[in-house]
Amino acid sequence: MIGRYLAAYDSQLRGRPEAAHAVDAVEFGPLLLAEFDGGRGFISGRDLDSTDLGGLVDAALEHFASRPGIRSVEWKTRAHDRATGLTDALMARGFEPEDAESIMVGEAALLVQDVPLPDGVELRRATTDDEVLAMERMQGRVFGDSEWRSRADATMRRLRVDDSLQLWAAVAGGEVISAGRLEPVENTEFAGLWGGATLPEWRGRGIYRALTAERARAALTLGKRYLQSDSTEFSRPILERAGLVRVSTTTPYVWTPPPG
Repeated sequence: MIGRYLAAYDSQLRGRPEAAHAVDAVEFGPLLLAEFDGGRGFISGRDLDSTDLGGLVDAALEHFASRPGIRSVEWKTRAHDRATGLTDALMARGFEPEDAESIMVGEAALLVQDVPLPDGVELRRATTDDEVLAMERMQGRVFGDSEWRSRADATMRRLRVDDSLQLWAAVAGGEVISAGRLEPVENTEFAGLWGGATLPEWRGRGIYRALTAERARAALTLGKRYLQSDSTEFSRPILERAGLVRVSTTTPYVWTPPPG
């Protein structure tokens, strides 16, 4: 099962699908170089063992350094890829590793469960600017993300032109207490579960699990078979209990341009 899920992930979600919502993307040898709204650069590649990795990293950095407005660049690595020496080459050029996350894949139907919510909690689609801001503010607080407002602005701009993106929130007393996105991937069997976050004082009460089940129902309605998530250690156990499995891990390496 893990092998089948990993093969589906590699064949359907790698490469061009990773840049589906980029403002610009180019293929550079074995790499995909993409720029997203908000000045976020992104790099992904596979099977790099026979490549001059130092030269490849230098060329990728040169590409992004020449583009005005780039605020950070993420090189997305996967543990199952063949890329001996890549992490050394990245760190030697100023890329900093962030926490590893589990690549979770599973059948959407397995996550559709009836999960009771605590009294006073309800699930809603976030569609207005105010709702998006409240959701992104909460996620920024949970993740310690000082850039949450720029991400919120980018999300609002995207919602105006892309109705496939679904934002879901759990609300109590008018406050967003948990939230996450559902991102269907065009021309694949997949939808992504992203941005899952719950305020600490509301954890352990089934809210995130209910939010995940609601997004799974939405994915099935859209004709998607699989769900995929890069999960922290907070969300991984919940997704495992629901039926998703860890097929690999991913570690982002982030480069920030020097000031000036």
